[in-house]
Parts: sequence; C-alpha cells; structure tokens
Amino acid sequence: MTAADTPARFRAGVIGHPISHSKSPQLHAAAYTFLGFDCSYSAIDTPPERLDETLLGVRADPAWRGLSVTMPHKAETLRHMDTVGPGVAELGVINTVVADGQGESRRLTGYNTDVDGIVRAVRHAGTASPDSAVVLGGGGTASAAVAALGRMGVGRVQVCVRSVSRAEALVPLGEAVGTSVELRAFDDAAQLCGASELVISTLPPHGADGLAAELASAARSSAGDSTAPRVLLDVAYDPWPSQLAQAWSALGGVIVPGLEMLLYQAVEQVRLFSGAAFRNEEAVINVMCDAVGAPRR
Repeated sequence: MTAADTPARFRAGVIGHPISHSKSPQLHAAAYTFLGFDCSYSAIDTPPERLDETLLGVRADPAWRGLSVTMPHKAETLRHMDTVGPGVAELGVINTVVADGQGESRRLTGYNTDVDGIVRAVRHAGTASPDSAVVLGGGGTASAAVAALGRMGVGRVQVCVRSVSRAEALVPLGEAVGTSVELRAFDDAAQLCGASELVISTLPPHGADGLAAELASAARSSAGDSTAPRVLLDVAYDPWPSQLAQAWSALGGVIVPGLEMLLYQAVEQVRLFSGAAFRNEEAVINVMCDAVGAPRR
C-alpha cells in the first residue's frame, strides 16, 4: 500500500441531497493539506431517509471529526445533537456537526457557521449596515440570514416567501437577534428588491429565475434609474452566474457570489474540525480561494 492509499487518520464530509455540485470538498481538502491535518473530506449524497443512518455512523466511528450539513437537512439534523453551540437554539437549524470523544462519552455538537459566512461575505463586499434588507426564501439559510442581519445592526428585514405560514418562526427569531421581521408574499419580491440596499437570496439554484425575469424587464424599462438596487448576496453558486445575479448586474447592482459565503462559513468549520491544528486563518483562506479559483483575500 502506498502513502496515497493509506486511509486518513480522521474523516469529515458534507451531507445533503443533491450534493454533487458542492465545492466544500475542494475547500476543506486544501485547508487540511495546508494545516498538515490528516483528515479526508468527501461529499456524501444523503436522501432524507438515510439521514439517521449517516449520523449513527458518525456517532459510532471515532475517526469522524465532523460534518458540513446542507439542504435539506439543516433542521432535521439538529434533532440528533447532544448539545449545540451559541445561537443555535434560537436559529433552530445547523450546518455543522462536530463529533468528539469515544464510546459512551462520544458527543455530537451542532453549530451554525452560515451566520458568520453571511456577515463576512457581505462585509467583504464593502457593505455597511443598512436600515433595512430583503431576504428571499424562508428555509434554514433564511434563518441564518436573519441572524446575520441582526448581528450587523439591520433594524428591519422583509422576508419574501411563497408560504407565509411555513416561515412564521422567522418573526420571533428576528426579535431574538434584535431586528424586526416582516413576512411578505413572494409576488412582492421584485418591487421590494428594486428599492432595497441589501438583498440576500437564500433560494436554491434556479429558485429565483422567475424573479430574475421580472428584474430584467425592470432593467430594460428603467436604464439609468438612480434607484437601482445596490448589493445582492445570492447563496446559490452553481450554476454561476445565476439568472438573478445577471439581472441584478443589469440593474447596476453589486453582486456578492454565494461562493463568498461558502468560503467564510467553511473556514469556521475547518477551525472546529481541526482543533489545535488550526493556525493562520489568512493563509487558510488563501489556499481555499486557490482551490476554487476565487480571488485571494
């Protein structure tokens, strides 16, 4: 057996369904190589009916250091945790599982690094804290977006959803993080986006294509309009640019690619999974940027 064939000492991975598009393996592998942390990282396609089995496997095998969690498992995975990190109880969703200990003392802890990812991505684009913002979608990433906006000091958040009843938990979440959340019908999204300084789309790939068409029509009829939107963070990064991002650019707006959020939430996961091996965050971020073709910081 060659060195290349020798199994890594530790394991980590990302679970979701579908998951083949994920760039997390490239990001994490680059970071662990730089850190000299002997840990593999793979994408694990996990349909909902296999989530319990996957988490039981992570709990049973001490080689597992953690999981990144993406759609559609951010809420359901929380139910399997022994404990949670700061702010998770209010959010009700996680995107990170840290596994520690052995045997009966082994524990799974849930974290949400999406909040840090959103804040840092928006800040990196040079965005100050506007008085209000718009969030598209009402799922687990929308919860993180509301928490991130609260952390940034945004006083009012309008959340555009297709089912208001399914997003009602975002209202008390807003109260908990210091911002006022107003649920709006998705039909209002084009109008609200056109007047907003900051929009965060948490919709899955192609989920905003209809809205993009509306905005594209607005761009054709209002070229040069000074009320053009300013900043859009579109968390969907495959395919890129999304139709929404293209329409936003046509309106003169600034785009924050979803890859920015992915990068910044991933570096926090690397910190949690690698523990004492973590060092030199700036260098870690740079090698992760190189891995996915993003500009160095």
